[in-house]
Amino acid sequence: MAQQEKLLTVQAAAGQRIEEVFRALETEAKGLTAAEASGRLAQWGPNSIRSHHANAWSVLARQLKNPILLLLFVTAGVSLFFGDVGNSIVIGVILLLSVGLGFYNDYRAERAAEDLHSRVSHRATVLRDGAACDIDVVNIVVGDVVRVGLGAVVPADLRLITATNLQCDESILTGESLPSEKDPAAVAATDLAEQTSCLFMGTVVQAGTGEGVVIATGTRTVFGDIAVGLGTRQPETDFQRGLRRFSFFLLQVALGLTTLVFVANLLLQRPLLDSLLFSLAIAIGMTPQLLPAVVSTGLAAGSSRLARKRVLVKRLAAIEDLGDMNVLVTDKTGTLTEGHIDFVRAVSFSVGTPGGLSEAEIIRLGMLASEADYAHSGNQQAGLSVLDAALWSSLDAQKLLPLAATRLGLIPFDHDRRRTTVLVRDSPGDGVIISKGAPEDVFTVCTDLTPGQRAAVDEQFSFGARVIAVATRHVSPQTQMLYPVDEAGLTLQGILVFHDPPKLSAKKSLARLAALGVTVKIATGDNHLVAEKVFADLGLTATGTLLGRDIDALDDDALTAAAEESNIFARVSPEQKARIIRLLRKDGRAVGFLGDGVNDALALHAADVGISVHTAVDVAKDAADVVLLDKDLDVLATGVNEGRRIFANTMKYVLMGTSGDFGNMFSAAIGSVVLNFLPMLPGQILLNDLLYDSSQLAIPGDNVDPEQLHRPSHWNIQFIRRFMFAFGPLSSIFDFATFALMLFVFHAGESEFQAGWFMESLATETLIIFAVRTRRVPFFKSRPSAGLTAAVFGIVAIGCYLPYSPLAGVLGFSPVPAPFFLALVGMTVLYLLIVETLKKRFFRRKIPVVQPRHRGRATRVARRASRFSVGAPVKWLEPTNAQK
Repeated sequence: MAQQEKLLTVQAAAGQRIEEVFRALETEAKGLTAAEASGRLAQWGPNSIRSHHANAWSVLARQLKNPILLLLFVTAGVSLFFGDVGNSIVIGVILLLSVGLGFYNDYRAERAAEDLHSRVSHRATVLRDGAACDIDVVNIVVGDVVRVGLGAVVPADLRLITATNLQCDESILTGESLPSEKDPAAVAATDLAEQTSCLFMGTVVQAGTGEGVVIATGTRTVFGDIAVGLGTRQPETDFQRGLRRFSFFLLQVALGLTTLVFVANLLLQRPLLDSLLFSLAIAIGMTPQLLPAVVSTGLAAGSSRLARKRVLVKRLAAIEDLGDMNVLVTDKTGTLTEGHIDFVRAVSFSVGTPGGLSEAEIIRLGMLASEADYAHSGNQQAGLSVLDAALWSSLDAQKLLPLAATRLGLIPFDHDRRRTTVLVRDSPGDGVIISKGAPEDVFTVCTDLTPGQRAAVDEQFSFGARVIAVATRHVSPQTQMLYPVDEAGLTLQGILVFHDPPKLSAKKSLARLAALGVTVKIATGDNHLVAEKVFADLGLTATGTLLGRDIDALDDDALTAAAEESNIFARVSPEQKARIIRLLRKDGRAVGFLGDGVNDALALHAADVGISVHTAVDVAKDAADVVLLDKDLDVLATGVNEGRRIFANTMKYVLMGTSGDFGNMFSAAIGSVVLNFLPMLPGQILLNDLLYDSSQLAIPGDNVDPEQLHRPSHWNIQFIRRFMFAFGPLSSIFDFATFALMLFVFHAGESEFQAGWFMESLATETLIIFAVRTRRVPFFKSRPSAGLTAAVFGIVAIGCYLPYSPLAGVLGFSPVPAPFFLALVGMTVLYLLIVETLKKRFFRRKIPVVQPRHRGRATRVARRASRFSVGAPVKWLEPTNAQK
């Protein structure tokens, strides 16, 4: 085999007979041996698009792209050029610390993401040594024979060997919304959409089953070639967009303030270099240098906490999306119910009548109308639906094995028909068509239905049971083929009854979600009576039920209103689920969707945050942002709580930064104009800012008041601006008081003055965190974490020590008189008391802390595309934004 090159192009393989493809790939219909596969894996490498390994060099490169750091580099270079060595050394140290802290936190976040991805993998069924086995998709090699079924994400480029009613969604590659019908017959075509004898990596099986031989893996696939060429940049989330807008807002304020300071100092005939460096220092002091570090620290710590709670976050920024959620639409099975489906009984509608069927015969018909191997027992069956698996593993079914029948034709289950139909040659030699599925859909192909039959089905639904209808029609012994048109004129023979009891622990979880302000709604393909019974058993009230057939009759406005009022959506199709999600997201709602089936993929894409479970089908795990290792609403509530906690702590940094930084930089600007020397040297300003920011790295681990978690909050620049202009000037008043104290009481010189204001400004802007972190009374009714308390007081102590340290000369400080510290304590206490009073008045005005979220269509589409992520530590599949 030619190393690292395609043996066959897709076009060539599509046009060749399967025997020719086998020869070219040096394989056969029974697949490779384990030894051959191992050798090819070593030669060709894993079936992956790109690695998930954290790369230290790329993380460091991102740090150096920060425009704030560029500003620091320029400032240090200018200082060194003009001989201000001390100032350039201080700035250099700040640069190293800033880059180091950013690198440490970002790298830790990437390592956390790597760990999470290593716990979410996909499996595929391949033939090795002539037997079917499940392997990780990254271990698939050229020449493997792969089996695919409904809901599978095609793991590599395949040339079909067999196909049964096989259809694939290829929109990710072709843009075509309708599924492509597949057939093993060779076809000579240059257009990808016309190469119907091949399956392509990343596409999704929408119906049927098939078997194909792998002709390309990883970056050598059609999808891989596109992905490598376009890159895989993650789209911006609302949380990240809010950070960017906040930083831009502060940059505008900083540029305006520093321009005025620079011009004013030049007009006062101050030295150009001093004016320039001081202005640059003010600009840097106004910017939140460590905000990315604070955020990444919170997200990395949050992801670790959630992982311990068995919640895996595929995108770290999705943690904030979880906290944003105020509507959760979920499926029913396994979430509100136990998820352990048991076969209960069969009901025959003809028992006791001449020629009628017994309940055992209804069970047998149900077993025949499946994709199972008739010759084996239920516990040996693989790939069955949960209902078929429950039926085949029941004691009643075991007594009927082996089934003496031959299947001649099969129309597999799909989510439009919601039934499986088979043509079998039964033991007496007669041909019979058997259709099994959702009662409402089986009814459409039956004749002579009676009100009693419909009432019997509804009665079982009202008990909360899951019901499958079974219908038949005899055909002539000569009939050898089954077509969709044959699904007509059937006779309803009976029903199969299954039970999935409500999950009693869900009561507590639902109450917890309600306390977090999350409204829970059900979207299910099951009957509405079953969903309403589950709601009642869990102590919930159905506020309204919408059926799939009613949804299609409503326009968007009418459906939006109905969806707001209803909390049960029953017998809904995948497209209807997705439409409901999109409409619920209007007016700024944040909607999460929890699902694990192929019919949930569209809704998972449409939601603000898609949530699935590790046992879900491949396409559902790909579409999800969050994967639960336990299908439990309680762990989901933990995720919501964690997301809101991270946002609340981020806002603490933002509010204290906007108030403290703005006040101090405003004071510095005024001081530079009214004093005959700079109130602080540029290096002192930067050092002050670094110490202040460093103390806030403990914020991500701070305690959060319960009321901050009850409702989701969003970025609101208007609110932040009002907070800044309310509390910033108060900080400046105390700065000016310090100016007066140093000049007129202590008659301080330049370096002594700068040391005094350095300590006062650091104390006030750092200690204010205890007031702005809560709306309660600090310490008495809201206690900060021990880490934050220690960090804040530790930084203030360091700031007070610097004028007396061996570095005082290098930093330009002189010791201040001892009585100054009494004044410092008094002013700081008074400042915090006034802040507390102003805080109560400020929040009493009920200024909105949230604002509606608006997402453009392009952003939503890009974020949906980015959710495709499976396999680790290498990614075998992840579409890029442009591909959608």
